[in-house]
Amino acid sequence: MKVRLFEVFTSVEGEGILYGTKTLFVRLAGCPFTCFYCDTLDALPLDSGTEYTLEQACGLIDENLQDKTYKVNFTGGEPLLQHEAVAELAKHIQSMKIPTYLESSCFDSNKFNHVLPFIDFVKIEFKTPDAEFVDSKHYSNLMENALGCLRSSVSSKKKTYIKIVVSSKTKSEPFKKLLQNIFKIITRDDLSGFIIQPTYGIAEPSLQSLLEFYDLVHPYYNEVRIVPQLQKLIGVP
Repeated sequence: MKVRLFEVFTSVEGEGILYGTKTLFVRLAGCPFTCFYCDTLDALPLDSGTEYTLEQACGLIDENLQDKTYKVNFTGGEPLLQHEAVAELAKHIQSMKIPTYLESSCFDSNKFNHVLPFIDFVKIEFKTPDAEFVDSKHYSNLMENALGCLRSSVSSKKKTYIKIVVSSKTKSEPFKKLLQNIFKIITRDDLSGFIIQPTYGIAEPSLQSLLEFYDLVHPYYNEVRIVPQLQKLIGVP
């Protein structure tokens, strides 16, 4: 088995409930999707990065793993495109007693379930229709898979949180419908967090709209947080 990696580096976690933690990022190469706000465009081509054997990739991780690292974040690109390799790399990390973290669009619940046993922290990202992730014809399938990933993660008792990126294009009605679908299958007690993340540098939402989205989530999950991308603000990868 081989794996295509775009980069491996240590930085500060800039998103979600673990922002501010010292993190080793393992960025998988390749993503077939088209979110208009994507900030890792160089890692999207399926032939980007470098191909490694699993042994070489584990060695690269070991070389870059610094003392006092809080967790290892598998990100992309889209990690689930190489789910079998991610599972093996995550096993390697867990053998060193370091927490693993999956950052994925959760587009395929079967691939997600293959990786899940070897992941400690799970971010379930729900895309709104305006994200331009997929066309409208395929959006319902994306939602079905993301909801399936959410079910699996909470039933496996993983530390699970939800993230939704919002922009000036995000409309309240689709956002409301998304919340209804999410909280039909889980309760607030199943979650470790709910993050609303504003886009940065492109189609940025207004404060008024951010507060509106906050108010929509609050009845379902009163610990909702609006968290921008810290790495952008402090100028690190």
